[in-house]
Amino acid sequence: MNETPILEMNDISMEFPGVKALSEVNFQVRAGEIHAICGENGAGKSTLMKVLSGVHPYGSYSGQVTYKGEACNFRSIRDSEARGIVIIHQELALIPFLSIAENIFLGNERASHGIIDWGQANKQAAELLARVGLAENPSTNIVDIGVGKQQLVEIAKALAKRVELLILDEPTAALNDDDSEHLLNILRLLRDEGVTCIIISHKLGEIIRVADSITVIRDGQVIETLDVVADQADEERLIKGMVGREMNSRFPEHHHNVGEEVFRVEDWTVHHPVDAQRVMVDRANLDIRAGEIVGLAGLMGSGRTELAMSIFGRTYGANISGTVYLRGVPISTHTVELAVRNGLAYVSEDRKRYGLNLIQSVKENKTSAALGKLSKYGVIDKNAETKAANKLKDDLRVKTPTVESPVSKLSGGNQQKVSLAKWVFTDPEVLILDEPTRGIDVGAKYEIYQIINDLATDGKAVLVISSELPELIGICRRIYALSEGRITGVVDRAGATQEYLMNLMTQETKKAS
Repeated sequence: MNETPILEMNDISMEFPGVKALSEVNFQVRAGEIHAICGENGAGKSTLMKVLSGVHPYGSYSGQVTYKGEACNFRSIRDSEARGIVIIHQELALIPFLSIAENIFLGNERASHGIIDWGQANKQAAELLARVGLAENPSTNIVDIGVGKQQLVEIAKALAKRVELLILDEPTAALNDDDSEHLLNILRLLRDEGVTCIIISHKLGEIIRVADSITVIRDGQVIETLDVVADQADEERLIKGMVGREMNSRFPEHHHNVGEEVFRVEDWTVHHPVDAQRVMVDRANLDIRAGEIVGLAGLMGSGRTELAMSIFGRTYGANISGTVYLRGVPISTHTVELAVRNGLAYVSEDRKRYGLNLIQSVKENKTSAALGKLSKYGVIDKNAETKAANKLKDDLRVKTPTVESPVSKLSGGNQQKVSLAKWVFTDPEVLILDEPTRGIDVGAKYEIYQIINDLATDGKAVLVISSELPELIGICRRIYALSEGRITGVVDRAGATQEYLMNLMTQETKKAS
């Protein structure tokens, strides 16, 4: 690794209305290294990288960007890409119904005299896919491959642009452990080929394993930059830098005060919405009591989200059978309206796509699932709406200048709180939380755990679906394991270990015919 900086960002400051996003940030990256950036949501990590890549153009910030010894005044992404700097955002910029090859060369087409050479495009796409270890036909549509493979397509797309400095914003946030490890191995290979990488991530264990250097940012300022080996970087030091204090525990203390059974599912079976022969959830049985937090663990593709969505208004699946009980009485959840009316709430794993309306205000998002509580003869009482939104803001500790602010302007952790608040406002008896802490930092996670504990203390029955086994072990009283659509076991917290849960999650099952 070259000790000479390939990138220097000096005295970078940037303000948005009412918010100072960056304050005199100084940041250096050595040529040929993997440099990680960590910090809480809203700390300024993504903003700094958007300055570097030209998303925030020259003139919208103060300070100087120097790349390979030359001052750079990027006014667009095209300017930065022309210098070999490519950014891959957390929300992937791929078009679902175009092929892998079409996406790789979109805006960078392999053409002669205005005519695209598809043979050449597919050949070069296959070569790029081989470099990132992706064995897919270049003509396959993006919609037909998983998120992990889509991340690799984005990297192949960057390689097609002759990338020299690759920026990845939360590349493993939506990936399972195997896909995450494969992606990190690709970054190591790129480093060995001379590509410099900057990675933003909340997964501290991952960045300690893969990074050469780590910069901690808090409140728009650089706290410190560590050499991972020389400074013996560990998670405790990173967390202290991120949140400004010691965190003696990742999970708030909570004692389950469990009451009677509130929620039960019996023999729940769900088929794929397109391929009716394919069983996604197979005769699942589970129950949750009042005041209890129950976990659902499973690998990606095991049927976790399919189970949740099919129960909540049958928003996924076909040929659904089985029975849902509330306090021992069978209920109908055939539509979202019926599910909500019967006391169920579902917080989606994809808050930006399914959980929130990003062009609406914090207030409008919080009250949207239960407007009937605020209206008379179809007319919303605006004063009552504002009062309710402010109470939810205080109760769930949402950090926003005002409830009139667009929800898109909030950090990921605060967006997640708004998504939770939306369903808390319906006053449900059962809350299904699908990946409630995905893509948020360790401090925000702690606050979300406190909210979940408060919901249980209020007597709610809570089901938490998560890819992070330590999270389930840390907050749940019991944990169900799911493998290939089948419940393979249920474990009390006292006897739960990651190894035991993983054994249950990988059991081969015999599905119903």
